[in-house]
Amino acid sequence: MLQPAVPARQVPTAADRLQPLAGFSGSLGQRVYQTLRQAILSLEYRPGEILRKPDICEALNVSRSPVADAVARLQAEGLVDVVPQAGTFVARFSMQEIREGAFLREAIEVAAIERVAAIITDDQLQLLRRNLTVQAVLVAHGDIPGFYATDAAMHELLLSFTGFPRLAQVSESAWAHVNRARQLVLPVPGRVQATLAEHQAICAAVEARDPVAARETVRSHLRQLLTYLEPLERERPDLFNPG
Repeated sequence: MLQPAVPARQVPTAADRLQPLAGFSGSLGQRVYQTLRQAILSLEYRPGEILRKPDICEALNVSRSPVADAVARLQAEGLVDVVPQAGTFVARFSMQEIREGAFLREAIEVAAIERVAAIITDDQLQLLRRNLTVQAVLVAHGDIPGFYATDAAMHELLLSFTGFPRLAQVSESAWAHVNRARQLVLPVPGRVQATLAEHQAICAAVEARDPVAARETVRSHLRQLLTYLEPLERERPDLFNPG
């Protein structure tokens, strides 16, 4: 069942939720897809909420065609549901998809960190330390969105250090459903601080060039998220698919 309608005055407009197309690269269709995807992953559009294509076209100043193409791509990723005669809705969370995504991400990142710990260079370590320093500053200032972006950048850095250029893209695709649900967890008191401590432990293991410790710290870090997400299915059933 769809969520009860929110009074119109409380609903942000599409222009409020969607980042300007100038901030993305690629064709017009690619940029429309990217801004819509970002708005869904960041929960600007909530699970179960309708996507009104005319409003999106107006906000982005584009025709219906690139919006329809973007919606088709998002549907293929499982991020939106197109219901005939009803409309296009942001997909609700699925614990099955979340668990599968977490499994795939763990398989990729554990293998990656073992390799990185064995081959990382001093220059790469310097980049990692800088990222951690920024994370700590953002946590101290309570900047959760900024921390979230820097957190993602750290994982991308580590994957790039493997020397396999497509790895980050594969990992991000596998992680999409987990990443969206994760937005519900970061504001939980103490979680951002705990995440920073986990990142520091990962980086300490890499700096020590200890593949075994690096593997275990990454595995522990990634598994922490599910301990927060699984209770949400009971606490917020309106955000999840039944069954």
